[in-house]
This record gives sequence, C-alpha cells and structure tokens, in this order.
Amino acid sequence: MLEAAGLAEVEERAYRLLVRAGEADVRDLAEELGITPDAATTALSAMLDKGLAREVVESRFAPVAPEVALGPRLVRQQETIDWARQAVEQLAEEYRSSLRRRDADRLIEVLPSRAALREQVRHLQDSAREEVMYFCRAGHVVMPSTDNTEELEALGRGVDYRVIYERALLEEPGMVANVAFGIKLGERARAVRVLPVRMMIADRSTALLPLVQHAGRATEPTAALVRGSSLLEALIGLFETQWERATPIRFLEDGQVTDGAPTCPLDADELYLLSLLVAGVPDKSIATQLGLSQRTVQRRVYHLMRLAGAQTRMQLAWHAARERWL
Repeated sequence: MLEAAGLAEVEERAYRLLVRAGEADVRDLAEELGITPDAATTALSAMLDKGLAREVVESRFAPVAPEVALGPRLVRQQETIDWARQAVEQLAEEYRSSLRRRDADRLIEVLPSRAALREQVRHLQDSAREEVMYFCRAGHVVMPSTDNTEELEALGRGVDYRVIYERALLEEPGMVANVAFGIKLGERARAVRVLPVRMMIADRSTALLPLVQHAGRATEPTAALVRGSSLLEALIGLFETQWERATPIRFLEDGQVTDGAPTCPLDADELYLLSLLVAGVPDKSIATQLGLSQRTVQRRVYHLMRLAGAQTRMQLAWHAARERWL
C-alpha cells in the first residue's frame, strides 16, 4: 500500500509494527514479522536511511511520525507524477500534430449521426478546462439548451462560457429563464439577430459544428470535429467577430453593476429587460417568458425611456450604450 512512498513490502510491515508497538529491537521485528534476524536488520537499516525510524536507546528503535516521515515523500512523488503527466500530454500533442501534418484527414473528423454528435457535445464540455465558446441558434439538432447539464457542471469547475444566442432562440418557451440561470452561474451571454452556424469551441483546441445546417428531425445530422489547424483559427476568429458585434445580456443580482457603470439607475430586473429589448426580443415574447402581460412589459419599457430621457426605443438603446448600462 505504501509502495508509492518508496517502501518495500518488508519495510512497510516493519514500519507498521513499529507504529503499533511504539518501539522494538531487531529480535522483536524478526519474531513478529516471521523473518530472519538478517532480513529484519536489513529492513530496519532501510527505514533508518529513509527517516522512518530512529534509535531511542541502544539497539531499540521507534517510528518517526507518518506525516513527517512519509508526507514529504508523497508530495515529491506526486510532483514527479504531475511532471510526467505534463510530459505525456506534451508528447501526445506533438504526436497528434505530426499526424495532422502527415495526414490531413485527421484535421477533421466527420460525425455521421445524432448520437455521435451528442456524445461529442458531452465530451468537449466534460473535458474543457478553461473556456467554451458557443453559437446557439434557434431550434435544436441534438438537444434543447435546457438539457445541457454539462454546461452547469463545467461552470461549477470554473470553465469560462461565452455564449452567443440567436434572437429567435430567446423567443422559444423557457429560454429566457434558462439563459438567466446560466448567467447567474457565471455564463457570459450575448445576442445577435442571426448566427451563421451552430458551433462549439472548447479550449481553443477543438471545434464542433454541423455540416448540414437544416437537417430535419427525421434526418441524421452530419457534423465535423475540427482540431488544431488554420481552419480552427478561422472558426475562432469568426466567434470573436460575432462576440464583438453581439449585444450583452445582463442579469445581475441585487442590482449590482460591475462593468464600470456604478451610477446605473436600473435594478436587476430592469437591466435584464433592457438587455432583452436591445437584443431585439419582441415585447410579446418577453411578456411570455417573464410571465407578464404585454401591457406590463410596455409600461416598464416606457419607464426605462423616461429614466433615459428618450422619446423612442432607438434613443433608449443609444442612451444605454452611451451610459454603459449594458
């Protein structure tokens, strides 16, 4: 059991005996362990060299405390394992890069079914360590956004999620509440009118996107898994361009604003309503998602316009941008 700490089997048995007995001599060790005195002497000598035992009186020995004797050894062993793991990961990446250079087919893996695509969606999020970038279009090919429990687990691990939603998706039942829940857990969300493609990029090393955009439910979707290459860099560039153009969706608890606008007069509900409004979500859809009447939504929008001194919704959006409310 203590082989990881560098103890041989006889040494471990002898050390355990010392711990139980408090102290012993060579004859005690030999009798209790059922070994020869020479073997006991050898084991005791090894324990002394490794700092596991100390001589208390002539020819009698006591154990050194396990946390003192074994703790540092295990730390060093773990460091060695970590270094070896990093070396293996580096070699594996060099191996994959070499294969990709020699065989272009390895740059793109085709996923021929909905099940294979779903499995990759799970795997990329479960294995993500730093960042996931997501294009979320209206409708769904593999699963609805509300079923993406992998994102919640990844957010819990500290993975940074940047998600761009197509406006039509925010109009689907339950999506506003789902997006708000994700934002509360740390997701950074923005919205655009139309996205060019569905896409997920994990740790800037692998991208996943359907090859056929409008496959029906009765048709198996075909997707591409794109690994490190100029194509992957282009997809990352596409995401960053859309991210810069997209409208932030804000939902802050207790009305706290952390983006450099400490004097913002809006509370959390008003900020969320404003972000949906600026993102282009229709009043009717906002009302349905928030469980309000359309008249109530319009009244709250009018209240925002009065706060901004705006005569039109366009002026409201301009004022919100100028004052950095969003």
